[in-house]
Amino acid sequence: MAELLQQGLLVRDLECTRAGRVLFGGLGFDAAPGDVVQVRGANGSGKSSLLRLLCGLLQPTRGEVHWRDRCVDPRDAGFAGAVAYLGHAGSVSGELTVMENLRFSLYVAGSRSADAQCREVLQRLRLGDRENEQVRHLSQGQQRRLGLARIVLSRRPLWLLDEPCAGLDIEGEECFDSFLADHARSGGVAVVTTHRDIGRKGPCAHSLNMDTLSNACSLDTDHRS
Repeated sequence: MAELLQQGLLVRDLECTRAGRVLFGGLGFDAAPGDVVQVRGANGSGKSSLLRLLCGLLQPTRGEVHWRDRCVDPRDAGFAGAVAYLGHAGSVSGELTVMENLRFSLYVAGSRSADAQCREVLQRLRLGDRENEQVRHLSQGQQRRLGLARIVLSRRPLWLLDEPCAGLDIEGEECFDSFLADHARSGGVAVVTTHRDIGRKGPCAHSLNMDTLSNACSLDTDHRS
């Protein structure tokens, strides 16, 4: 297990302060290859801030984040090439078509996914007939699916996803579950903030509760077979 964790995500005694207020403190967990961590909590509990800390967009007040036995640093090209982050905005351009968005984001990320691979993922996400449509004409749920397509096609081992199922219908949620399970089976790590329970059908190995007393977060382990 120690060797596995050296290839995964380690968080130790993490504290986050925003606008002079401590959002959380004493947060720690390990996520080995194949693990999915579901982050729960009320609005304002620090779920989105946690993801930004994990990918290096924010600096913790105290504590450390390690990926593959190295301290997380957004200036580290190795780490930057390992993480795929999905925020609330989805990182898509309304003026570009669906396919143009994918080509551009993958080019910027340095990922090598051919159009055929893009079309295969779009088909699974029920966007196959929209590849030449401007994104601004898509619904919120369809734009969210496009954001998920970018994550899947990046082929990066660490996924940090902020409310990935927001705006998705049941069909979209099932597509997400499928991709998340594939990612875990391939040895990927994912940290997902969501109010929806992904543990019952998905590969959720841990549940992280941000709504705890004394700003201390607890991690419940529920390993799946």
